[in-house]
Amino acid sequence: QVQLVESGGGLVQAGGSLRLSCVASGRTFSRHAMGWFRQAPGKEREFVAAISRGGIMTDYKDSVKGRFTISRDNAKITVYLQMNSLKPEDTAVYYCAATTAQAMGAIASNYDYWGQGTQVTVSS
Repeated sequence: QVQLVESGGGLVQAGGSLRLSCVASGRTFSRHAMGWFRQAPGKEREFVAAISRGGIMTDYKDSVKGRFTISRDNAKITVYLQMNSLKPEDTAVYYCAATTAQAMGAIASNYDYWGQGTQVTVSS
């Protein structure tokens, strides 16, 4: 069982930056690929970024490439999402998730554990 707790959300103006953190419980963090997803009001949850267990491989939603960076520190059992050049369309609740699958992925149903989410609001 893995418990995930996100933090770092907030209100920021367009063009600003935020760094989200997700701290995991348990001793198996390094065995899990991790992902960030987001859900805006009235929309389905969508993939944002993922990182492999060792942190070597990453993947991003096209619209955040070059602006967002996912990273992890297995010693601190934490995964991060650095978000730069934020846009109003990035406004959503952001969730981190962990998968027991061998590889990271962009499909939400492949993730086994989820955090409670943190709100990110970008004003224009």
